[in-house]
Amino acid sequence: MDYKLEDKVAVVLAASKGLGKAAAGSLSEEGCRIAICSRDKEAVQQAAASIREKTGREVIAFAADVESAADIRNFFQAVHAKWGRVDILVNNAGGPPVKTFDETTDEEWEKYFNITFMSIVRSIREVIPAMKKAGWGRIINITSVSVKEPLPGLIYSNALRLAVVGLAKTLSRELGPYGITVHNVAPGFHRTDGLERIVRKRMEAGEKREAIFKNWQENVPLRKIGEPEDLAALITFLASDQSRYMSGTTIQVDGGRYGGIL
Repeated sequence: MDYKLEDKVAVVLAASKGLGKAAAGSLSEEGCRIAICSRDKEAVQQAAASIREKTGREVIAFAADVESAADIRNFFQAVHAKWGRVDILVNNAGGPPVKTFDETTDEEWEKYFNITFMSIVRSIREVIPAMKKAGWGRIINITSVSVKEPLPGLIYSNALRLAVVGLAKTLSRELGPYGITVHNVAPGFHRTDGLERIVRKRMEAGEKREAIFKNWQENVPLRKIGEPEDLAALITFLASDQSRYMSGTTIQVDGGRYGGIL
């Protein structure tokens, strides 16, 4: 299947590892020119080098913290200076910590509001003008299955990611007339650092690592934990012309774990 992504410019935030890196790699395999960022300069440069080696495509890397409005602005200015536009935006950020409501603070609510929500607002603001001018664009936000089913101990994620869903649905209507589609992808349990944070927290409470994974697998109809590439495949499809009549969706990639009808 030809996704018609040759020479499209794709930006993926927080892409030094995990879901972001997998998304950047998948888009690169389809012919996109890739720009990635991470607050860890060495890690993001290594990620870019590994993707270039695998795909033979152009990949550039920048040190940028998605919590910082200035870093986001500088990152996109650099991308526009090099390529003049962004065709595909994949928003991603490190997940908030494992906490219950009683463990939260005002300072942390503000911090993770900036990371989880405002990083997406700011990034979208940077790409819309060029997308409108081109009459084509793809905006894809990596959220979590917690937007459909709240997960225990993830109060920040459960609350703040729903704001992303509301933003995306609204933007899909505002930007549709310009040929721009907007989607959310909602990963379940995938082998990432974010999943390891949950595991460590539960182990601190006395649970065994093997028991944690066994319980998760037993509650997933496909009986396995996902890989980052499983989510990346959906992102690449949503970025392509094959998804041209889709917008405003929130699609979970969770092995069938979510039990709701819609």
